[in-house]
Amino acid sequence: MEMRQIIPSDNPSLAKMIRDVFMEHNAPTEGTVFTDPTTDHLFELFGEKNSILWVAEENGQAIGCCGIYPTEGLPASCTELVKFCLPQTLRGKGIGRKLMEKSIASPLSLGYSEMYIESLPDFSQAVRIYEQQGFIKLDEPMGESGHPGCNIWMKKELKQHRAKDYFF
Repeated sequence: MEMRQIIPSDNPSLAKMIRDVFMEHNAPTEGTVFTDPTTDHLFELFGEKNSILWVAEENGQAIGCCGIYPTEGLPASCTELVKFCLPQTLRGKGIGRKLMEKSIASPLSLGYSEMYIESLPDFSQAVRIYEQQGFIKLDEPMGESGHPGCNIWMKKELKQHRAKDYFF
């Protein structure tokens, strides 16, 4: 497995993967990334300054993703963890952990000291992973993600780590 940044040809497969995971969990589609038009144009979205979408690739195929995005309305010290997605058949193999840890390490080099995430109760397994990674629940949303359907909000203080902690 290789970890790399998104390329244009990833757009269709990642959009399908994200929507398939929503369908798998019977998660709400309105007010979420499911209906967000940027989901079909992730390469273009992650061309934004201070954003990165990491893609796990195996045998030339994108098999998962996770990244950071400078969501409007967040404090200048904070970025959002976004698009954490892995198909059911690939969960439990450490791929998601590597994607998340790579994404959590990325903002430090960009000057961020906090990370925010929005989720849904339907993704309780992912929420547990966020908690294991040090995210704490908030009482209200931060920023203007454009996803009012999300009702779990979490934040993590970022700390400097030795480079070897995130070598994959």
